[in-house]
Amino acid sequence: MTNLSQKATTLLELHKPGNPVVLPTVWDVWSANLAISAGFTALTVGSHPVSDSLGKPDNEGITFEELLTRVSQITSAVDAPLSVDIEAGYGQDPKRLIDGLISAGAVGLNIEDTVHSEGGRLREAQEHADFVGSLRAASDATDVHVVINARTDLFVKQIGDENGRVDRAIARLKLAAAAGADSLYPVGFHNDADYKRLATELPLPINAIANPADGDLAHFAELGVGRISFGPLFQASLSKHAEGILARWK
Repeated sequence: MTNLSQKATTLLELHKPGNPVVLPTVWDVWSANLAISAGFTALTVGSHPVSDSLGKPDNEGITFEELLTRVSQITSAVDAPLSVDIEAGYGQDPKRLIDGLISAGAVGLNIEDTVHSEGGRLREAQEHADFVGSLRAASDATDVHVVINARTDLFVKQIGDENGRVDRAIARLKLAAAAGADSLYPVGFHNDADYKRLATELPLPINAIANPADGDLAHFAELGVGRISFGPLFQASLSKHAEGILARWK
């Protein structure tokens, strides 16, 4: 457990606004080894790419046990801090989620506020914060400070009036921060002004999603971002490149 505790501390310390950690989003041992060989020192597992690799849909189309099996395979192959997208929690209680992740060798998680098992509804702001708080309490009961990346889907689901969406996201994520989150994920592609507002007004490092094929690390740094991941876009970029290679052989 001590090694996991050290990995969790390392992952947390990598989150630096203005000098963001890039966590390539991986889905299996092959992609994880690819990212480590490229020089990255920490990774995140994406729910969409993992589900796709298993031939199942995103949005909790796989079970938590299937996810843990894949996470265990990755952590057995690469010696790096690993965060895992657990979607809305797969209907599991926070203790089961934390214990399962730690047992599989992970030291971080994404938790979103879309409840897929309940028709895709969005958790109320305090409801989501309470879930984050329960995850933090479950983590605190171990000797691994699991790094919690609290995500809101207000932007990707385009909920409510667009003009006030940034304000509502900030209010929602501030509650998650107070409940024990370590970083905050207003997932979506934002303009520079909104990124700067989010980075400035939120009390914790923010996670930005980037397209690895055309994103600019220096620009995200200038905006004050503290963490970058790729969602399903790394897998999609590789797939597009592979299609071009294979097309020559038709």
